[in-house]
Amino acid sequence: MRPHHKLLALSAFAALLAACSGGGSSLPSANLPVAGSGNDNVVASCAALAAGDNVRCFALMRTDAGAALAVYHPGSAPQVSRNAVSGYGPADLQSAYKLPSASNGSGQTVAIVDAYNDPNAENDLGVYRSNFGLSACTTANGCFKKVNQNGSTSSLPRNNSGWSQEISLDLDMASAICPNCHILLVEARSATNSNLATAVNTAVNLGAQVVSNSYGGGETGSSNSAYDHPGHMIVASAGDSGTGAQQPCSYSTVVCVGGTALTRASNSRGWSETAWTSSGSGCSSLVAKPSWQHDSGCTKRSESDVSAVADPNTGVAVYDSYSSGGVSGWLVFGGTSVSSPIIASVYALAGNAASQNYAQNIWNGAGANLNDVTSGSNGSCSISYICNAGTGYDGPTGWGTPNGIGAF
Repeated sequence: MRPHHKLLALSAFAALLAACSGGGSSLPSANLPVAGSGNDNVVASCAALAAGDNVRCFALMRTDAGAALAVYHPGSAPQVSRNAVSGYGPADLQSAYKLPSASNGSGQTVAIVDAYNDPNAENDLGVYRSNFGLSACTTANGCFKKVNQNGSTSSLPRNNSGWSQEISLDLDMASAICPNCHILLVEARSATNSNLATAVNTAVNLGAQVVSNSYGGGETGSSNSAYDHPGHMIVASAGDSGTGAQQPCSYSTVVCVGGTALTRASNSRGWSETAWTSSGSGCSSLVAKPSWQHDSGCTKRSESDVSAVADPNTGVAVYDSYSSGGVSGWLVFGGTSVSSPIIASVYALAGNAASQNYAQNIWNGAGANLNDVTSGSNGSCSISYICNAGTGYDGPTGWGTPNGIGAF
C-alpha cells in the first residue's frame, strides 16, 4: 500500500474506534477479537464497544476502495477503484447464487436487527436501489419500516456511525437478493444481548418471516427464547475471527452463516468460492448438539450451517452517507455481516419459513442445491474440518453456498 493510503487506513481506523462508541467511552473486549486488524486495507465498523455494550457488529470496510479514496461519487453506480477493487452489486450476487430475485419474494418481510440508529437509513437505501435499477422501497409505499426495539417509530435510539454502516450494509444486501421483499429495520437501544433479543422478538411480532442478525459475542447460555421462533427463520453471522463459537449464531434454533471469498471464474457456474480466512466457525461449549447435525467431531452444536460471500477483498458495494471517520458515500464491505442478510433474503425468496425446522433442511439432503466449498481455511484447530474447507460439511462454510433456493 502506498504511504498516504496506509495513513488514511490508520486514520480511518482510529476514527472508527471513536465512532463505534456512539459518543461514549469505548471498552476493549478480549473475548471479541477484531478480524481484519492485521490487514491495513480493512477496518471494523464496530471495532470497539461502547460503555455497557457486550455485542459488536461484523461489518468490515475496505479503506482502499470507495469513497475513502474519492473513487465513488454520490448519485452514480460504483466503479472500479484505482486499486482495481470493485464491490459486487445485485446482479453479481444474483448470478453467483442463481437466484430468482426478479420473480420471487412478494409478500415476504425480511427484518434487519441492529443496534443504535442510522438517521439516513431510508435515504441511503433509496440511493442504493435507484443506482442499481431496483424499485423504490420507502415508508410511503409500505415497503420499508423502521422501529425501535419495542416496535415504536418514535423514540429511536441515539445515532451511531459505526452501526449505521452495518445498517446500510444489511439493508442493501436484503435489497440486492430480494428486491420484492418488504424490509423491517428494528433498532435496539444499545448493543447488548438483552436489547438485541428484545428487538428480535419485536421483528417476529411485527410479521417478519425472516430475521437477520449481523452481530455477535461470546457464548452466554445454552438457549435463548428470543432466537427460537418456529415458523420464522432466524439467521445470524458466524463472526469474523476464525475458530470460536459466537452467539446468537451457535444457538441450535438459529441458521448460522459463515463466509467465503467469491471470484469470477471460467467454469460452468461462472464463479468460484473458497473459505474466507476469517470466517467464523467452531464447536459450541454450551449448546447441545441438535438431532439433525450429524458431524462427529463436535460433541455439541457445530457452526456454521451455510455460507455466502464475506471476504472484504471480494466485497460488496454499499451506500452509506452518515459519515464515520470522515468516510461516507459508496463503500466496499465484507465480513459475515454480508453473508447473514444474503442468506436471510434467500430464505425470503424461497418463502418456506413456516415449514422449516431451523437448519435441518440445510443439513439433510440439500445436495445439488448448494455449492460445496472445498478449499480454504480460517486457521488451525484440533478438529480439522472445523477450520478447513473440504468436500461435504466444514466449519467455515457449512454445507456450502446457495445454488438457487432449493435448499431453503
